[in-house]
Amino acid sequence: MIKAIQSLIEKQAFGVCEWLGEKWGIKSSRIRIYFIYASFLTFGSPIILYFVLLFWIEHIDLLKSKRPTIWDF
Repeated sequence: MIKAIQSLIEKQAFGVCEWLGEKWGIKSSRIRIYFIYASFLTFGSPIILYFVLLFWIEHIDLLKSKRPTIWDF
């Protein structure tokens, strides 16, 4: 039960860290720790970067998914 909740939270709240971890071959937990440290040291400015990456990742996923067109009938 706890693993299911943890997985759900990681997919929803930390999708950016997980995506970066997969791309760079680093554990997502390590990226989260670095993100937290950077947020404290720079007074929260990495949060802006997080939201930009989140927006970009969502658009990449939309472009990769095949949407039905009028010719698919």
